[in-house]
Amino acid sequence: MRGAAPRKGAEWAGMSIAARNPSPAPRHQSLGEEIANSVSHGVGLLAAMVATPFLIASAVARGDAAFIAGACVFALSMVALYGASMVYHALPRNRAKQVAQLLDHGAIFLLIAGTYTPFTLGVLRGAWGWTLFGLVWGLAVIGVTLKVMNRITHPHLSTGLYLLMGWLVVIAIKPLMASMPAAGLAWLVTGGLAYTAGVVFFAADARWRFGHFVWHLFVMAGTTCHFVAVYAYAA
Repeated sequence: MRGAAPRKGAEWAGMSIAARNPSPAPRHQSLGEEIANSVSHGVGLLAAMVATPFLIASAVARGDAAFIAGACVFALSMVALYGASMVYHALPRNRAKQVAQLLDHGAIFLLIAGTYTPFTLGVLRGAWGWTLFGLVWGLAVIGVTLKVMNRITHPHLSTGLYLLMGWLVVIAIKPLMASMPAAGLAWLVTGGLAYTAGVVFFAADARWRFGHFVWHLFVMAGTTCHFVAVYAYAA
């Protein structure tokens, strides 16, 4: 019995430490927050669907298959992201919502890669265009696969991969600057900064009420900037 005492004492010590340093329990979004989340990206979905015909018509007018393909991929990625997000936040907390969350987070990878596509295929082209296209879509496939298989369990890993993909463009910034006007680059950078600023709210939405809704607003701002860049310079 005396030999078991140290173990019992260690257990009590561990319990005491845990009591002083409790792990924060995940906070579920309230009904009001989820309504705001779903409605905001429902508006984003509607805007994407309205904008898509204009984007594709602009690309078709150029008569270039690369611009048409890029515009179509970008448009589909917008619809996928906003549609998945709207449905996920509209569902009650059940198994279907868990599945929808994986699709929602996976769609973020698709939107990032889809945003690159008009610029890699239609603007950069050549070795730089195809290299960046392959890198971004390779990371997107890996990210979506890991998300769907539920292999990325820590949110910071997802966030880090999103940011890595989003700013991977810096490796091709010189050829991109030589291939499109400064105004186009300004729209691209502004959109990237909007997404990056929104990540602060995305990462802290468990602590800040309506933080996730604010993240949605930044996402919509970023998409709007990138839509302008694609429509004016890559479609």
